[in-house]
Amino acid sequence: MGVDATVGVAVSNGGSVAEGAGLVGERVGGWVAGGLGVRAALCVSRYSTVKATTVWAGKVGAMVGVARGRLQDASRTDPMINIPINLDILFMAGSSLFSEYKRNSQKMIADYRNFPASIREDDKIKSMDLFDHSMNEQLQQEAPLAARLRPQTFDEFIGQDHIVGEGKLLRRAIQADRLFSSILLTGPPGTGKTTLAQLIAQYTEAHFETISAVLAGVADLRRIIGEAQERRRLYRKRTILFVDEVHRWNKAQQDALLPHVETGLITLIGATTENPYFDVIPALVSRSRVFELKPLNEDQLNIILDRALNDPDRGYGKLTVELDPEARAHLLRLSGGDARNLLNALELAVETTQPSLAGVVHVTLEVAEESIQRRAVVYGKNGDPHYDTISAFIKSVRGSDPDAALYWLAKMLHAGEDPRFILRRLIILAGEDIGLADPRGILVAVAAANAFEFIGLPEGVFPIVEATLYLATAPKSNSSLSYFEALKRIEEEGAGPIPLHLMDGSRDAAGLGHGKGYQYPHQFPGHFIPQQYLPTPLLGTTFYQPSQEGYEAEVALRLAAWRRAQQEALDANESLRQADENPPVDPSR
Repeated sequence: MGVDATVGVAVSNGGSVAEGAGLVGERVGGWVAGGLGVRAALCVSRYSTVKATTVWAGKVGAMVGVARGRLQDASRTDPMINIPINLDILFMAGSSLFSEYKRNSQKMIADYRNFPASIREDDKIKSMDLFDHSMNEQLQQEAPLAARLRPQTFDEFIGQDHIVGEGKLLRRAIQADRLFSSILLTGPPGTGKTTLAQLIAQYTEAHFETISAVLAGVADLRRIIGEAQERRRLYRKRTILFVDEVHRWNKAQQDALLPHVETGLITLIGATTENPYFDVIPALVSRSRVFELKPLNEDQLNIILDRALNDPDRGYGKLTVELDPEARAHLLRLSGGDARNLLNALELAVETTQPSLAGVVHVTLEVAEESIQRRAVVYGKNGDPHYDTISAFIKSVRGSDPDAALYWLAKMLHAGEDPRFILRRLIILAGEDIGLADPRGILVAVAAANAFEFIGLPEGVFPIVEATLYLATAPKSNSSLSYFEALKRIEEEGAGPIPLHLMDGSRDAAGLGHGKGYQYPHQFPGHFIPQQYLPTPLLGTTFYQPSQEGYEAEVALRLAAWRRAQQEALDANESLRQADENPPVDPSR
């Protein structure tokens, strides 16, 4: 008598349901009846509201009273079979109590979801009942290794020291619960974006909402904003919204969030594997701090791997796992800086390997290779990996590094890049970066493009490789960029007048003198005659500066001689023109 009441009150920490049920149990004095009341009340008290607790205390007391009444009636009626009837009736009462609780708890939770925010005590349990809670516990136990090992504190967080290391601004703001400005987390998969958001949820006193841009739409956003407004109005409580894969929202969806981020009603944490400067609207980016997460290095991945092998609760610490050095190196190498990919491969290796008679799970290189057979290259056709890789490829060819060029070429083709896109870039490079240093470069690039159209993959890779190697090892010249110097002059000063002798003389030679004075170069030795070709205001201007590389070095010699002869001729013509305009004065006059 009184034991269940004490337990009920102590465990519930003053919860009105458990307290009321415990008092009923103490009054009845039956350890079974009182226990049923306390246990049911404890379950209800976790997921109830202020109004619901009062109702349930009465219902539990009434049910236990019925059980006591039936017990007393049965004892008086047939004392010879008192114990069996007592147990049977108590079992029936317990079943009735549980069935009634299940029906009423589901209705209570349904009613709770419709309650206005003014009578909610805890927003975080608004969608849970007893059976949801049990399911969540089961899911947590059966979660993948990567989910079980997700860091719970900053001390467990591996990598990204440049933004969340000890003493860094973002870490200080999170730990002090002073994260008031929105942030965008960008980086490859498996680098800790979602984990960092969950750490923020643990440290903050603000209400934390999590949605995925893949599944949620404007309707979900309106609901969250409405609740955030009521929460701020009634409780002065901030709302932090974590949007995973935020780049998947279109412009209209992002625009719907913008005014509430601007006013501070919502503090946004957006996670994306894409470049936010391209895939998130500029207005949101300008109102957020962008933090870039880097792929994990081998040392950091090693720490995570050791933690998975040694942690007895969340990892494989209760098993004896022998991981060969070659297998470890293979997993680390092919994980590509992705912690999730590493842990998934380890989990597959351990779970599919039969222990030996001594209970040892031996993960060999062969097992590791089967567990992570081929690393999926992160390479979106419209994302940063696409543009960054082609940039690395072109810069390697321009920099005359054929080995690096072949590496980036292999990455692109392995990831499924369109070979025609690569060939188009090689043709552009041949004109921009090789030019007259080796005029055959553009011929090789165009020939490779034509050859690929005839062959296709897989054999069509050979002309692509040949063009890549030829251009990477060819002499380089970017003298073709001199075109843009001429264009800049026209844009700034306008186009100058065409000299009369360069005009078309086939129509206006007689009437206007077009073409008069033009000298045909092929009629002179060396097929060259110095004469004016630029507008008069630009005489003496040079745009093209040939390099001293390859074939262009020969061009430089010829051009220097031609320019000297032309300048001499122009200077002579200028002297004659000035003499005509200013004839000498006759001293006798």
